[in-house]
Amino acid sequence: LGDYRREILSEPTPKTAKPKAKPVSKDALQALRSEVKTCEARVAKLEAMREKLSKKLADPALYEPSRVNEMETWQKKYAEVMDGVDRAEALWMAAAEKLEKAKG
Repeated sequence: LGDYRREILSEPTPKTAKPKAKPVSKDALQALRSEVKTCEARVAKLEAMREKLSKKLADPALYEPSRVNEMETWQKKYAEVMDGVDRAEALWMAAAEKLEKAKG
């Protein structure tokens, strides 16, 4: 039993190395960078729309009783843009993460 113990302890234990990720081609990296830039542009465009709608909704005249339908329309558009901003930011973050992983 002692001999067995020495034999087990003297054997080198195999190291578990992380498998190296396959190198990403330049074309694939460029495509990922392009995707990130596209997402950034989409977020910027939606933020600009959000800003315009915020200014529109800040107008006190919009809240007069005679303009209730118009106010509701602008509020719906604002909600849609905010939903779009959330989705665009999520896509942007996912694209940025993919790019970072690809870079290694």
